[in-house]
Amino acid sequence: MPKYSFGRGMGAALLSLALLLSACSPPAGALPAGDEHRDDRPVVITTFTVLADLADDVGGGHVRVESITKVGAEIHGYEPTPSDLVRAQDADLILDNGLGLERWFERFLLSVEVPHVVLSDGVEPLDIRSGDYEGLANPHAWMSPLAAQTYVDNIVTALSELDPGHAADFERNGTRIKGELAALLSGLRKDVAANPAAALVTCEGAFSYLARDAGLQEAFIWPVNSDTEGTPRQIRGVIGFVEDNDVPVVFCESTVNPSAQQQVSLATGARLEGPLYVDSLSGPEGPVPSFLDLLRYDIRIISEGLNQ
Repeated sequence: MPKYSFGRGMGAALLSLALLLSACSPPAGALPAGDEHRDDRPVVITTFTVLADLADDVGGGHVRVESITKVGAEIHGYEPTPSDLVRAQDADLILDNGLGLERWFERFLLSVEVPHVVLSDGVEPLDIRSGDYEGLANPHAWMSPLAAQTYVDNIVTALSELDPGHAADFERNGTRIKGELAALLSGLRKDVAANPAAALVTCEGAFSYLARDAGLQEAFIWPVNSDTEGTPRQIRGVIGFVEDNDVPVVFCESTVNPSAQQQVSLATGARLEGPLYVDSLSGPEGPVPSFLDLLRYDIRIISEGLNQ
């Protein structure tokens, strides 16, 4: 069992406390009695901010979307709280990524009677190639402008079932978003075509789907979940890859410690650039306040780095 799963005893304790809190708590987003501005929109809960923004974009204001994890959170190692359980059971719809990403979410999800949709359903998964997770699905499919279109379709379907009266709006929003994702993919492939020998080297193997889309070679220090990663052996392996392939630039992600990649940079002379964003958006004033901004930003940083 991966490190970020919590035990049966802890899961049961959290669920019991959540049910107690729920008995004396107002529904998620409830306003004081008599408030004429009460928000009666359906409540959609997602597991992290990237999915929340994508669902909100498709929803177009017709649903109220909330993320369990906050901006800047490292999604793999998140520990759910009793209030998270209360929010989940009071929601009208739960959206998660799937592919083994939110193992911390699985136990109490079984005890919540809320419609639940896995947004990666229909995506062809890539397997993790190394480490303790070898053979398991790589969960970072949202980082692919191609696979993300499947996420959009799944959100459109889920919201249309939740709120049929606005199904046409959800469909229009989904079509627009998929058009923007297709344009990002086209631009990425054009940039990579100018440098076909380029390779994408990151801290975590979170860019495998993006690398596949672009036709890029890929290397990373650890495959998933950075808690005990960045070992000397992993670092030596990436140093060898960078040297053998004359890689000019390496990257790290915003929610992990870059010290291991700094060692690669110092040993090889490759520039360390970034950070790239994967598991979390930035705040509103940051460089990636939305999911589409995240992909645009990462693709620009990667393309500029590889083509300098």
